[in-house]
Amino acid sequence: MRHLGIEGNALRCAKQLADGVAHEDRAYTRHLKECLSTGAQKFGWEKRDARVGAMKRDGLTLGWGMAACSWIAERFAFDARVELRGDGTARVSTATQDIGTGTYTILALLVSERLGLAVDKIEVALGDTRLPPGPLSGGSMVTASAVHAVTEAAAKAIDALLATAAKAHGSKFAGRKASELEYSNAMVHAKGESASSGMPFADLLRAGNLQSVSGAGSSQATFGSASKPKFSSHSFGAQFVEVTWQPEIARLRVSRVVTVIDAGHIVNPLAGRNQIEGSVVMGIGMSLFEETSYDPRNGAPINSNLADYIVAANADVPSLDVHFVEFPDTNLNELGARGIGEIGLAGVAAAIANAVYHATGVRVRELPIKIEDLIV
Repeated sequence: MRHLGIEGNALRCAKQLADGVAHEDRAYTRHLKECLSTGAQKFGWEKRDARVGAMKRDGLTLGWGMAACSWIAERFAFDARVELRGDGTARVSTATQDIGTGTYTILALLVSERLGLAVDKIEVALGDTRLPPGPLSGGSMVTASAVHAVTEAAAKAIDALLATAAKAHGSKFAGRKASELEYSNAMVHAKGESASSGMPFADLLRAGNLQSVSGAGSSQATFGSASKPKFSSHSFGAQFVEVTWQPEIARLRVSRVVTVIDAGHIVNPLAGRNQIEGSVVMGIGMSLFEETSYDPRNGAPINSNLADYIVAANADVPSLDVHFVEFPDTNLNELGARGIGEIGLAGVAAAIANAVYHATGVRVRELPIKIEDLIV
């Protein structure tokens, strides 16, 4: 890019515009250009002096670097069941698991949106083989896989509730056709009328002498499918990093990170942002600290504990600025949601290495970046 006389980020944006035209029929949705331009604006990239070691602040040499990233966006097979219960609560169940990535909250939010119930009135049951089959947690695919299954299960539970409303003796809608009724805001009411004119679903279940009604839903797998996909489906992102370099004492620090992610509709923005921040912290560790040393005599890892294996600590992590450009990917599911568990890590090390080159003039090709690599 330097030899072409074109600034790197501008070249990446231009290439995305060209690829968007050339491959329009191959990618269902791709907004890497928006990630690059948004990140550049948030970071202040237009102020970058491309000369090595030319940028200074408070006696420190600054390095600015960036990198683009992408991650596969697919679905696992996923089954779920949603129950509406006589006490006015709901339950969603599937045999998948939550390994700390927020699956409990995601499923509760999906059901809350569809049923019009507060999240604290929704029970989420996971991790039991007696529950509807669910996938492993991996590949950033659980959320995208869950959306259709949970939405379909909730819709079928509502259908069962409307059928109950039409035939229960204590129902104000007894004798009417289920097709003449609808559900909204936890109420069953006649079509065309307000929800407040109807009956709470809990009252209808009691009128029908039922403890609950339920529905089952499923999502078909795209990952590993034998059929050829019509579209390529990925999430995209851009990482912008500032490092400070003090050659007098050989001190390198990451001082600022801006991350912009295109992962479709973000179901839980708070947890999503936290997840990306955690990934960036992992990227800092990957870039500057983490390395396994092996005993040459027997191949055993020497630093096999958290006292000797160095990871990024609070003092190593700067201000992290995370943004999402929300373009729903409705080819993957009806909410347009894709997973974000791993894309936040992609590109961080490359952006840091580019920033290190900008500050020091040393192009590092191996991780972690070591001080001895930078002393020339």
